[in-house]
Amino acid sequence: MLFSKKQKKTRETYHVPTHIAIIMDGNGRWAKKRNLPRSAGHAVGCDVFERIATYCRDLGVKYLTVYAFSTENWKRSQEEVLAIMNLLRKYLDDAVNTMEKKQIRLRFFGDMSRLDADLQEKVRQAEEISSRYTGFQANICLNYGGRDEIIRAARQAASKCMAGEWTLDDITESSMAELMDSAYIPDPELIIRPSGEVRTSNFLLWQSAYSEYYFTDVLWPDFSPKDLDKAITAYNGRSRRFGG
Repeated sequence: MLFSKKQKKTRETYHVPTHIAIIMDGNGRWAKKRNLPRSAGHAVGCDVFERIATYCRDLGVKYLTVYAFSTENWKRSQEEVLAIMNLLRKYLDDAVNTMEKKQIRLRFFGDMSRLDADLQEKVRQAEEISSRYTGFQANICLNYGGRDEIIRAARQAASKCMAGEWTLDDITESSMAELMDSAYIPDPELIIRPSGEVRTSNFLLWQSAYSEYYFTDVLWPDFSPKDLDKAITAYNGRSRRFGG
């Protein structure tokens, strides 16, 4: 757990981030090390997501955003993309009972229009069914890219101007934030990337302006609550000045 007996004495000095974001990376390498198909790594990674989401909720985190499938991931083999989409189907079928039991609200960030019609409907149903739950929200980035999100928001702003709903002066940082997929959600304070890669990979470009990053060599299927504890502990050692 996050606080040992010794740490509990100074627990009030620790801050659990309101919003944590994770780039769930390393599924393929985890599978390759075990001579398994990449789909096996994605399946284990899905289980880890559920475990970490529950742990975040129990710690008092309010929002968890995970990078599940990027706009660039379509470039992977057709076999792997199909396996990921079928895994998503299974997850969404099982999610209704899980959400009700654990009181987890689900939201999806990204452009859903490229998904198969049945998947789009499952996403819509999951969001609608879980909309009544409060306290903890898991955001799943699906067919998501940070640049794509900004472009979609810019197009909405342009449409509002062309329709006479906005003037150029109405385009501000706050108004643009309300056009992002993450509208009305606080920016992530902590972004975690497992697997040893040290880059942002087009993830939450708008929202991460002042996020703290934590990188670890642990592959996502091996990522545990203890690893999350280490990330939060490291975060608590940072001084956040927001440019000031």
